[in-house]
Formats: sequence, structure tokens, C-alpha cells
Amino acid sequence: MPQIVKDFQGQTVITTFETTPAMAFDLVEALEEAYRDCISRQPGFLAAGLHMNDARTRVCNYSQWQSRADYQAMLRTPEMRERNRRINELCRGFEPVMYEVTGVFRAQGA
Repeated sequence: MPQIVKDFQGQTVITTFETTPAMAFDLVEALEEAYRDCISRQPGFLAAGLHMNDARTRVCNYSQWQSRADYQAMLRTPEMRERNRRINELCRGFEPVMYEVTGVFRAQGA
């Protein structure tokens, strides 16, 4: 499970996928397979989480990497290039964006 901390020194990537209710579960399954069989085995991968909105029109992927270079190297592997072509067929488009954590907030007393 991703750990969100302000002093995280790695790379956080949040990718949003725009999809349709008819394709949403197929998209999530393709992403789950990619994480299970490929992404989680790549150097520098730390953790990820998948989220789907209640309308089943958007899927969000939050991932953490040791470095930006590790994330970019994963994208360039032949297996991920092929998987991303398939994933692209299941959505209207997707956009990975690299972020840095600027704040973390917890419930009082937690």
C-alpha cells in the first residue's frame, strides 16, 4: 500500500484514465494484470493503488517509485509498451503526471 509522507524522496505518479461504464472493469482488470505480472517486478517500483469513481467513468492510479528514471524505464520496456497499447483501447485517454508530496494531513489523534 502506498505510504504518503511529506519527506518522500522518490517519484509519485498519478495517472487518470477516462473511460466508459461499459469498459471500466475491463480497464481495471488490465491495470491489475499489468501491476501483478509486470510493473511490480520492475526496478524501483515501490507501491501503487487503483481507484474507480462511482460513475465508472474515471480510473485513477497512484504509484510510487524510487526515482523518475525508474518509472520512465518501466514505460520503455517492450512489455509495457504493448500493455499500454491495450490499455489505451479500453479508455478515451490517459495521462500520467509526476508529483511531489507537499502536505499530508491525518485525523486528530490518529
